[in-house]
Amino acid sequence: MKRAGALRQVSDFSDFVSGRRLRELLSQRGPGEAPRHVHTSPDGLHLLLLLRGRPALQPQVLAFQRLGTGAGDLERSWQPPQPPITGLLFLQSPAALTWVLAVVWEQGRTEVWGFVPALGWQLQQTLELCHGARARIVSICSQGSSLVWCEERPPSDAHLDPGRGAFRYCICTRALEVGEQGAQLGAMRIVMHNSPQYQVLASPQHVFLVPTGATFASVSTFLLIWCPREAKVTVVAPSGGFVHSEVLHCSDFKKLVFGSVGLLLSVAPLDIHTCALSSCGGLLLLSTQGTVSLVQPDGTWRHVYDLGGSCLAQGDPVQLKAFGSTLACVLAGVLYLIDLTSGRLIERKLLSTREVHFLESPSREEEIQLLTPSGIYCFSFSSPEEGGRPEPTLVEMVFEEACKYYQRRSLSSSRLTVEKLKKGDMFQAPIALSSILQHSLLRKGTAARGLPETYTKLLSPLSTDLQSYLSLELLKSCIVAASESEVDRCCEELVEQEVSRLLGLDLDRENLGYLNAVFSSFPKASWKAIRGSLQLQQNGDGLLVARATSDIWKKVLGGPVPNWSQQEEMGLNGVVPLFELICGSLHRFKPKWLPSFVELTQQYVGASWTYSTKEGPESGVPLYKRALAVLDRQRHRLASDRELEIELLLCSARPKAVLQAMQLLIRLRRWQRVVEAAEKFSKLSPLLNKEIFTTLLAQFAQHRDLDPYLAALWELCPADLTSSDILSIVLQHLPGSEGDPAPFSAGGAPLTLALLKPLLHKVAQHQCTQDELYADILQGPPFPPPAPPRQHRAGPKASGQQAGACRTPFPGCDPSDAV
Repeated sequence: MKRAGALRQVSDFSDFVSGRRLRELLSQRGPGEAPRHVHTSPDGLHLLLLLRGRPALQPQVLAFQRLGTGAGDLERSWQPPQPPITGLLFLQSPAALTWVLAVVWEQGRTEVWGFVPALGWQLQQTLELCHGARARIVSICSQGSSLVWCEERPPSDAHLDPGRGAFRYCICTRALEVGEQGAQLGAMRIVMHNSPQYQVLASPQHVFLVPTGATFASVSTFLLIWCPREAKVTVVAPSGGFVHSEVLHCSDFKKLVFGSVGLLLSVAPLDIHTCALSSCGGLLLLSTQGTVSLVQPDGTWRHVYDLGGSCLAQGDPVQLKAFGSTLACVLAGVLYLIDLTSGRLIERKLLSTREVHFLESPSREEEIQLLTPSGIYCFSFSSPEEGGRPEPTLVEMVFEEACKYYQRRSLSSSRLTVEKLKKGDMFQAPIALSSILQHSLLRKGTAARGLPETYTKLLSPLSTDLQSYLSLELLKSCIVAASESEVDRCCEELVEQEVSRLLGLDLDRENLGYLNAVFSSFPKASWKAIRGSLQLQQNGDGLLVARATSDIWKKVLGGPVPNWSQQEEMGLNGVVPLFELICGSLHRFKPKWLPSFVELTQQYVGASWTYSTKEGPESGVPLYKRALAVLDRQRHRLASDRELEIELLLCSARPKAVLQAMQLLIRLRRWQRVVEAAEKFSKLSPLLNKEIFTTLLAQFAQHRDLDPYLAALWELCPADLTSSDILSIVLQHLPGSEGDPAPFSAGGAPLTLALLKPLLHKVAQHQCTQDELYADILQGPPFPPPAPPRQHRAGPKASGQQAGACRTPFPGCDPSDAV
């Protein structure tokens, strides 16, 4: 991780031919001169200066080479009739394994120069890019072996209104191949007609069309990104959050934006002061308010850093350039170094001069070189070997999290800061963890300093977690530089790791809020991640199974139940528990699995908790009601949601929910499904069976839709119902006949006793069976049977036996002893 560094001078121009003159040109700036443009050759041996607005007969293009390169400087000046120079381009020559310099003028004339060590600079060829004599190139760039430019084509009508005159430009491209025999131009192709004025900048695969100060105000609200390989144009309006891509079938600008003109006209114009290309193929934009933003080739717009300060005027000198993952910016004599990955300020240095230019480093992409009137400087970051104290972003996060942790548990009113935490010796845990983290970060690159013995013991149990966390941070940085085709895959992997990491932590309010943000920002990736964590899948019988651990189930069922009765949205004033998040994902991506998931969750609850315990996850609210609340909170209810609601009620197997589901099925007149549910859930309890049968009998009395299912319906009749009970229910629910003319009804076939005869016969037969059983019981021998008569001994009866004497002796008792 980059940390603070220092500027080191690598050249005072003494190693350049005519170095003194180079220093003078950089130090002096005549009145009326435009800012200088400095270019470095691909091999780093030549410095080229483009000086605009100079008096006649003074050089406008000057080249300075390092000593030992060869003889012959390049100094070119042109007479006043010659139009100004639009740009200097270095073009690679794959055949000759060298490079050439192309000097492009406004009217399209191009000079191709080559440097020969023995002869110096040689003019190789002069070409004409434009076809029309009145054409004017306002901006040009190179992409591989092709040139792309914005060309002005003035109309023949001198009295053209400004509105139509603003669209007199076109975007053109032309191949320019440089070989040993010279340069060869290909056919010109017009990418876009009737275009406003744009500044063109080319990355390796895309061309950015950026509005300028001369662009018509109504079309300066967006920029265009053209991909030559896919022939696709992306319209990006960041202030309106608009990104639209389409294949470039038509080369007319007005037709391209016609479908979105209403939205594009309603957003604010772009605020662009300076723009530059990033190393990852994106576009860096600096606003007049000092805000730096990054536009990716797919149209993604990301805020990088806010430099602050006063408002910048259009002519204020600002240098902006990306060196790998570091953004360098010189504003008002201050050098800012910003980490593009995290958006954090690495270094801020006050320079002694405002005349600063950034140079390309041919050897190292990350090396930052600055050209000043006093020489060339290189910015190097400090390292542990140089006495620096690296404090990576992850280490800073350790102390920030520790501050929040200790602050919540502190009884003191004073605020705890990161600086106090680092200086004090009260809390050793963050210091130990930061030392271990630094050791892990520096282990792969340079030799790490040894850890204290007490920390070494902690390194082994933390090694797995450290490796997982470092891999996660590396994946985050890869997403920033990923191509358009790899972003989705990287995001899915990132979300999977984040969800897995969060499920291993305590889901407090902060972690749960972060999990809500992940589900909201990446809904599809979050669904895949949570499905993998729970291991949700269908078995061979088509049933949903889950192989999640008990710890994960506790995380799913943990947390307070949201109060859905409140009017405000939970996403604004609170966070949604994990169970509701999963139900929302199931409803969006696998709605058929939602009832089965609730049933699985209930099975785990029944095996782990009882409903009466306070530690239970439901807190008095059944899980099916929480799932139903998720359906109710959906902004757009689907027709299939009614079926889901019924299935959720039935899968709960609760009497009230089952009766509610049957009422919904009756309302929908789905009679076969009604009978199937009745047959299934009547077996749960006699009381529920009686409620279901009474409900269906009432429906039978009102219409004839249940007639095809009477045989199954009569089987559900409870045993304690009598014929009088049945007739009473039927009479109570008979439809009114006030408006129907006697003797016939307009509602179809009437209810007759013939339809009730099987049920009444069954009930009567059951009653007769019960009566016969009772009669047999009453007429049968008493139970228990009476005692057998006493056996008397032979001999005369005792004459003096009293009436109250014991007739049946006890075991072991002699009858003669009876009183």
